Amino acid sequence: MNILLINHYAGSPIMGMEYRPYYLSKIWTQMGHQVTIIAADFSHIRTHNPTVTLDFEEEIHQGVRYLWVRTSHYQGNGMARVKSMYDFVSKLWKKSRYLAESINPQWVIASSTYPSDNYAARLIARFAKAKYLYEVHDLWPLSPMELGGMSRFHPFIIAMQHAENFAYRNANAVVSMLPLTQEHMKNHGLDLRKWNYIPNGIDTEEWKQNVPLNEAYLHKILEIKKQFSLLVAYTGTLGLANALNYLVKAAVKKPDIGFVIVGQGPEKLQLTALIAQIKAKNVFLWEPVKKQEIPNLLSHFDLLYIGLQSQPLFRFGISPNKLMDYMMAAKPIIQAIEAGNNIVEAIGCGLAIKAENVQAIVDAISDLEQKSQDELNDMGRRGQNFCLENHDYQVLAKQFMDVMEF
Repeated sequence: MNILLINHYAGSPIMGMEYRPYYLSKIWTQMGHQVTIIAADFSHIRTHNPTVTLDFEEEIHQGVRYLWVRTSHYQGNGMARVKSMYDFVSKLWKKSRYLAESINPQWVIASSTYPSDNYAARLIARFAKAKYLYEVHDLWPLSPMELGGMSRFHPFIIAMQHAENFAYRNANAVVSMLPLTQEHMKNHGLDLRKWNYIPNGIDTEEWKQNVPLNEAYLHKILEIKKQFSLLVAYTGTLGLANALNYLVKAAVKKPDIGFVIVGQGPEKLQLTALIAQIKAKNVFLWEPVKKQEIPNLLSHFDLLYIGLQSQPLFRFGISPNKLMDYMMAAKPIIQAIEAGNNIVEAIGCGLAIKAENVQAIVDAISDLEQKSQDELNDMGRRGQNFCLENHDYQVLAKQFMDVMEF
């Protein structure tokens, strides 16, 4: 099968997020299929962006074929980012016949966070006499409306709503990363016979490699292990949505425990200021490690924390990458999220608590402190086994292929 996957923000383990297009494409290529990822040359969520001089420039990166589209650079979520979206989609639209003829796909997948790339995906598919699939990461424009407070009458929201409705009406199949989106999509024109759920995943090969941390980073961990009876960790983006201020405030109430926050993001300065203000001497804010080092990093901690703001948007369910990493690490998880699904509670791999609640975090840590090591190990194993059975990209890539082979 010849597959064209369009994702504005597609990255790789070396370039940085987002990873899903790379892992799926790598496995499909190993299965004998031809795969091309079309992505923008600039993305705010990548650590490293490719150097591109042409509007369309091909590269074989880590065994996967990328076609980079030159777009404008931007910072933040203002008009400059909207212009980058326009650059990407309009260039695909203008070159749709050329892309259809040169790549000759049998399936075209529109997979960017925003739905506007569906217009180009469908046109390319029509020229190629192919089928097209819409992969939904987040519900747009509902996300900027409910999380960002944008009015449904804002021109940008109106445009995104038209694109979402267009996709549901015209796609041959829809894959949702969120488990509870059926009614929303139905209300916007989707025939639910086209609906499929394929969550986020992990690459087991990376976990088997267990790339060691550099000596300086390992030394920092070993030093604080001498100071505290237990280490609680968070790894990932330092964003407002991650509600890490509640974790920092909880740390003050557990001075005998070390709290390690590993990552970068827009909330880093605010968190640093909060740690100093409340004199949380047991909180350590460290720079992120390479993605390949995450398995080794997580192995040094006792409990792993994940939280999100309390938002109605999460009623459709969640599928965060860091939760998969935590489960693979076979460590007990404290999940401070209120969502339509609750894997941690369902499989018993940790404790699920209220979002944005300092005392709930403190109580959860105290509860887990009282458990025996065998009980904690059992929690970790349940999470790891569930992840291997349901979130291995080898499994997810085959599920995706089943959708495209109908």
